[in-house]
Amino acid sequence: MFAVIEDLGNQIQVSEGDIIKVANRELSEDVATLTFDKVLFVGGEGEESKIGQPVVEGAKVTADILAEEAGDKIYITKFKRRKGYKRKNGHRQPYISVKITSIQA
Repeated sequence: MFAVIEDLGNQIQVSEGDIIKVANRELSEDVATLTFDKVLFVGGEGEESKIGQPVVEGAKVTADILAEEAGDKIYITKFKRRKGYKRKNGHRQPYISVKITSIQA
């Protein structure tokens, strides 16, 4: 069984046991699970598929939080030829790594 969820404008296909990276958000220290309520599609091989209009009613995906991490460094370079102008800047996008524990249709 798999599902397509929407998280802050991104659609992600997940199944139970998957480890995914979602956008960082403000969470309190005692929160250990995340619940995704915007489920767009639920289905799988040999099972009845449910397509949302725009979301599947009563469906939710729960996930355990593994870690808060930062992505790979991306370098931004500005350059103007023959003017002696060079600027280099870096950025690491923060994200939360989660493991999908259950899909409820």
